[in-house]
Amino acid sequence: MQEKRVYLDNSASTRLDERVLEAMTPYFFDTYAVATSEFAYTQGIEAREALDEARLSLAKALGAEPEEFVFTSGSTESSNMALKGVALALGRKKGKHIIVSKIEDFPVLQSAEALERDGFRVTYLEVDNDGLVNPDLLRESITDETILVSIQHANQEIGTIQDIAGIGAICHEKGVLFHTDATHTFGRVLLNTRRIPVDMVTVSAHTIHGPKGIGGLYVRKGTPLSKWMDGGFQEFDLRAGLENIPGAVGFARAVELITAEENKRLRFMRDHAIRRILKEIPDTMLNGHRRKRLPHNVNISFHFVEGESITLHLDMHGFAVSTGSACFSRSLQGSHVIYGIGGDHERAHGSIRITLGRYNALEEVDAVVDTLADVISELRKISPLGKEKYGEEV
Repeated sequence: MQEKRVYLDNSASTRLDERVLEAMTPYFFDTYAVATSEFAYTQGIEAREALDEARLSLAKALGAEPEEFVFTSGSTESSNMALKGVALALGRKKGKHIIVSKIEDFPVLQSAEALERDGFRVTYLEVDNDGLVNPDLLRESITDETILVSIQHANQEIGTIQDIAGIGAICHEKGVLFHTDATHTFGRVLLNTRRIPVDMVTVSAHTIHGPKGIGGLYVRKGTPLSKWMDGGFQEFDLRAGLENIPGAVGFARAVELITAEENKRLRFMRDHAIRRILKEIPDTMLNGHRRKRLPHNVNISFHFVEGESITLHLDMHGFAVSTGSACFSRSLQGSHVIYGIGGDHERAHGSIRITLGRYNALEEVDAVVDTLADVISELRKISPLGKEKYGEEV
């Protein structure tokens, strides 16, 4: 067993960068007034200026205007705001039909399910074996009553990157709003709202070495979006609640610290891990698209073993990885994403996700692959499914 623990679950959450904490600290201890106190005293003015500067920085990273960026508590709230806000704004005026893919993350899927309970009709689009949406199927699914399409920029489990430019073009051609969840691509994959026909974009700080509890929703000017959470008039009167000034400052700083070189390094480690696993461990399958893929995502299914057993054994060796969705890890159900791309029970229950981050090194990638090979070998020997092929002869 190794003494050092290696964290490889960076799509669930990331370690805070010390430079982000340094930027946030003054807004906990010095400038801690609320931004709505800007007309009362100096500290309120300073808080408002910090919030405005963070908003400007994040909007610029998306190719947007500052007034198009709404701070939220994270990706869950952002996606809830997008789906439910549009439903409130257009449900009685235009129609009650929404389209999402079958492999969306839970904030989108469960918001859609909640709207179904309120009388909306939801189409859950099928995806192909790589997790890609079929544009022709999307076009056929849009009706006169469709008010919103929500398709993620990249999948949270298998890492497949969608053609959101093409999807957005179809939506706008049909006069339908388009929302994308970019929680796992913001800062990692180019997304410019001036060049891509998208009306709303969900982003979050927790996946890019920023603080938890802060996110945002890009809302293109003129997008009909009703306020769905009451209690104040903050964020252009779209989101009630006290502004998280330290979080906003930290979010902006986290985005500023991402470099093209870092993303290139992540892609190299990702490809190295995938090559080694598929070459050295038999009866394995890569989940997700081989090329259209998040730079830090590795998702593999191992035949004859369960993902839960793999993650527990890797944890005993000091490696933190996940199986299925981070939000669903306490459930006995298999990954809805693997099922969504045509996987069977064995594949859905035998998948693990390794996601890399700023603080991972190539030596750690090699170490986890070496350990993984040993773990899989031992588990297959005792597995009811694998011992016939891999069990030791008596």
